Amino acid sequence: MSKNLKPGDTVSWKSSGGEAQGEVVKKITTATQIKGHKVAASKDNPEFIVETNEGKRAAHKPSALRKR
Repeated sequence: MSKNLKPGDTVSWKSSGGEAQGEVVKKITTATQIKGHKVAASKDNPEFIVETNEGKRAAHKPSALRKR
């Protein structure tokens, strides 16, 4: 829920399989692709790359993440 997240922070988020958790890898502020999906991040609307304990990565908006 915060734009003040930083790499290494443990977070959780809702996923199709329930609640997932992992670690913030980095903040992105430019459009990019992850797993074949376009991530429309910008300086005004940053997103965070997170990695689960299983090593899967995804991009999430700050509002979707909860710091643990």
